[in-house]
Amino acid sequence: MTTTLGIIGAGNIGSQIARVAVANGYDVVIANSRGPESLAGLVEELGPHAKAGTAEEAGSAGDVIVVSVPLHAIEQIPVEPLAGKIVLDTNNYYFERDGHIEALDRAETTTSQLLQKHLPTSKVVKAFNHIGAADITTDGTPAGTENRRALATAGDAPEAVEFVTRFYDQAGFDTVDIGPLSESWRVERDRPAYVARQNAGELAANLAIANRLP
Repeated sequence: MTTTLGIIGAGNIGSQIARVAVANGYDVVIANSRGPESLAGLVEELGPHAKAGTAEEAGSAGDVIVVSVPLHAIEQIPVEPLAGKIVLDTNNYYFERDGHIEALDRAETTTSQLLQKHLPTSKVVKAFNHIGAADITTDGTPAGTENRRALATAGDAPEAVEFVTRFYDQAGFDTVDIGPLSESWRVERDRPAYVARQNAGELAANLAIANRLP
């Protein structure tokens, strides 16, 4: 049975994840803030395994959901359609865009924990927040490739981390598991692991030396 990925947010990261998903046999339902009709070109490019919908439709259709909207917009993510589902959070905190969020400025929480708070029954897991969008479809290599690029994940639900690990591998990347969602700050903006091209050993080292307040 084909797994459907519901993607809420069709910007640079969301559209690239859609390309990877379709290339690896997933069905995709993708949504953005401008409405399904604005995604006609992307859906045509992706082919018959993709369609556009509203955020509610993408959330309902997806077996697994990707949330790739600006941090200031996460309160608009529908809650009920995502209940019980694995939710990949690609977000980063840019105060220049999102406005200052005191709990993040004081390192009291993480962006993924904010999404988890908004989606209390979903299984939020960090993914794809620390790689340039273009690299998602160009830097992947087969498993076992020397110096294969690695990406990090963090989550409280083992099945969510397992899904990201499998999906990363399908996309061509090794995985480094940071641990619980509360540790996801280690791969956020301005830390050593952020958007650096690194193999698994290098990524683990960069995660270890990260400061909570950069």
